[in-house]
Amino acid sequence: MNLFDQFAPAALLNTPIILLAMLFPWLLMPAPTPQWKHNRLQTFQNWLFSAFTKQLLLPLNTPAHKWAFMFTSLLAFLLTVNLLGLLPYTFTPTTQLSINLGLAVPLWLMTVLVGLRNQLTLSLAHFLPEGTPTPLIPALILIETISLFIRPLALGVRLTANLTAGHLLIHLVSSAVPVILFFSPAASMLTFMVLTLLMTLEIMVATIQAYVFVLLLSLYLQENTYDPPSPRLPYS
Repeated sequence: MNLFDQFAPAALLNTPIILLAMLFPWLLMPAPTPQWKHNRLQTFQNWLFSAFTKQLLLPLNTPAHKWAFMFTSLLAFLLTVNLLGLLPYTFTPTTQLSINLGLAVPLWLMTVLVGLRNQLTLSLAHFLPEGTPTPLIPALILIETISLFIRPLALGVRLTANLTAGHLLIHLVSSAVPVILFFSPAASMLTFMVLTLLMTLEIMVATIQAYVFVLLLSLYLQENTYDPPSPRLPYS
């Protein structure tokens, strides 16, 4: 088998099941109940999402708080999909660049459109900082435009590259364990310990990359939202 076959979209009876692979993690999330007392899994889930939402909304302006539900749902989706790919005989949809760009481009475009709608002057001012020398104005506008349009590409490539590199490294090390076992059991056990550490590292990478993806989107949104000035009270 090819080393990169593990990143090929899974198929059943020549039918791609990538949509099922993307929807399956939601079945792992415990459904809310009307009871006051929850089990440990639901309690941990509520605490995790509440802590993430508070941490995410801390640097954001007040108009951006309405995006909290979407960001929290996106984090839960990316986190479950990334971790699902570490199980045996599973497929990770977020190792596909097309899936990641399909998430990054529309969300990035929404943040840009929000800025153009609510603060057109300030959004256009980002292309030309104040005090720029006149000969550098065309080059600086071109650089800022390229940096703006490269943001969704950076979001998608970062997530794809980190997950792909980790999966490849784990696959290579795991393939070496049974081969070394016939020559040196001690070296094979040492390799297996390294594989365990790599699995722990990959779990951390899958979690961190999901958080970084949402965090960068929130920073892009922060640049395109502002708090309206509060009216001054008349002196008594």
